Formats: sequence, structure tokens, C-alpha cells
Amino acid sequence: MKSVARQRLRVVVLGGGYAGTMAALRLAPYAQVTLVDPSDRFTERVRLHELAAGRPVVDHSRAAMLHATGIEHLAARATALDPDARAVHTDCGRTLLYDRLVYSLGSHTDLRGTGPSGAPARGPWERAFTAESAAALHKRLRDGPGTLAVVGGGLTGIEMAAEIAESHPGWQVRLLTGGVIGTGLSARGREHVRTVLDRLHVCVEEGRRIADGDDADADAVLWTGAMAAAGGLARDAGLDTDPVTGRILVDGALRSASHPDIYAAGDAAAARTPRAGALRMACATALPTGSHVAGAIIAESRGAAPRPLTYAFFVQCVSLGRHDGLIQSLRADDTARERVLTGRPAARVKEQVVRNAVRVLRLAARRPDIVGVIPGIGR
Repeated sequence: MKSVARQRLRVVVLGGGYAGTMAALRLAPYAQVTLVDPSDRFTERVRLHELAAGRPVVDHSRAAMLHATGIEHLAARATALDPDARAVHTDCGRTLLYDRLVYSLGSHTDLRGTGPSGAPARGPWERAFTAESAAALHKRLRDGPGTLAVVGGGLTGIEMAAEIAESHPGWQVRLLTGGVIGTGLSARGREHVRTVLDRLHVCVEEGRRIADGDDADADAVLWTGAMAAAGGLARDAGLDTDPVTGRILVDGALRSASHPDIYAAGDAAAARTPRAGALRMACATALPTGSHVAGAIIAESRGAAPRPLTYAFFVQCVSLGRHDGLIQSLRADDTARERVLTGRPAARVKEQVVRNAVRVLRLAARRPDIVGVIPGIGR
């Protein structure tokens, strides 16, 4: 590290979501930071169900967010990593050299296994939507009423079904899941979800496994199954990744287990802590891990050993339309307590939590030194 510390550290951050943006902003005063992301907009991914329902804007100008920070935004995609040369190749032709790399490319809806051969969705799935295509789904909803099958009973499916049923009452919304809805919720939390969905006339079909788009028997299909980490670049470059999730295997400080000059944050990292266990993919874990990675790199630049991540779960926030919600209390290890907050108060809390995510990023742009001491964000 001594040879690196003599000059301004070069840090390349791949991915401009919650984790990558947080890492870049916190690192800006201490390093030469290049943020690689093809979009000039920062998208509030936790609002994609609102975008599907008709909210006009769920993103923000990246230029405004990075203004006066000194961060270079390269509007491109990383196409290959060369860990030996410490280089990132991009589709715009630039090759970026780094001293430290932050891999925060996030995740996407996993369509593997939905077709008869387990291949990515084709054929009848061409008419299926995912959270990532929320804008296209909204256009389809505006084209005329029909039946919408939401496949997946996790929180994304629940939020999508409730939001769309409330905003588009002309559509018949069905929620199809192979198990039960809201498996991670408490009995009280799950009962409230069922009550709200029933009030919104969402037909819930549990124990219903869907093989392909035709199986759903609907005019439009919204697939909200499991998420897969965008770990292909890392795997192709020889980094150790989890064979099931594709997430990068990391140590307690979120350094790659095989390449310690590369850090992973957010959904791309197979992070865990003693209290929480394995961290799930979520905005709630993206911001703290992005902040921690920045703090670890700053510590290294000063000749100190990076400290391990400390994190514990507290609550889980669920939107149930614009006027109802669920705040599920959690134990530190992400298991549900029976204590819940519901109704309009929960909807207000959820809205503030979502707004605070962007507020914290804006604070990181102005006062990156403060972010590391904010409870729940960490160093």
C-alpha cells in the first residue's frame, strides 16, 4: 500500500446505484474517483413499482448529484476486467487503470429456469415484464384493461400487485406464487398484506408454480422472482463468486476473497456479519456496504487495516399502494418479530425511508465526512 499512498489513489467504481454512488461520494475527497455507469440518471430502484403504476419520475440527474465532488462520471459499460493489470475495459473504448476497484453493479430479476430448458426467457416470455421494465409495463397498462399476472409472492410482487391494482382498477390483478406470500413476514404482517390485497381485489393464488408465460394465462405477465447479482464480469475475470447467486465472495471488510484490491458492495457482494448473517439484496444493505467500502479504502490509504463490516437488520418497509403499508419489525438476523405498523402511518414511514435514501446520498455529496457516523449507514 505504501507505493500507492505516495500519489492520489485511483479508484474506479463500477455501477451507479445506491451502493456505488455512496462509495464514490464518500471517497471523492480522498481519491481520484471515476464512476462507470451508462446512465446519466440515478434511479430510485425502490420506487419502480410506483413507476409501473404511473409515477412520472423516479430518477435524478446524476450530474446534479455529483456536482462539485470532483468525481468523473463515465457514461459507459464495463466490458472486461483485467485484475493483473488493474484495468477496466469499457464499451466506449477507454481503459481505466485503478489502485482500488469498487464492484457495485447490483442485480437484476432472474429469469433463469423459467423456460423449459432453464435458459433465459424467450418465446412466450417476450410479453413478460420485470421491475426493470416498469416504464414499458406502465405503457402496456395504459393501452387498455385486461388481466395482469404478477408472478412471485415476495415483497417486489406484493408491492407491484398492490400499487397497480390501486392505480388501475380496470385491470384484474392476480398474484401467483409457488409458496405463500411474504414468506419473511410475521403472521401479523402477512395477514395485513392479505387483507389489503383482498380489499384491492387482487386474486392471490398460492402454491401456483409458473413454468412460462402461457402458464400464467393473462394478457400481461410481470415476473418478480428471485434476483441475480450482476457478477458475470467478476466471474469471467477470475474472481471467486458464489456459484448459486453470482455474488462476489468477500472477507469481513468486503474485499474480494481472491483479489483484495477489489471491493464489492451492494447486491454484488456476498456480504455477511456476525449479527445479521448473510445480507440480502436490498437498498437497506446497499447504502451501508457502499459506505463501508469507502471507509475501508480510506483506512488503507492511511496505512491502517480496514475494519470488518458491522450491520444488523431492524425493520422491513413494504408499500401497499399509496395509502397503506407495512413496517415489519426484525431481529438482528433478519427474522421477523410479531410487532408491526400498518395502514397510513406505515405508508408515511415507508415514504420517509425512501426519501431518506436520496437525502443521505445528497448529504454524502456535501459532507462525506459526516456520513460514516450516521446510525445504520456506518463507516
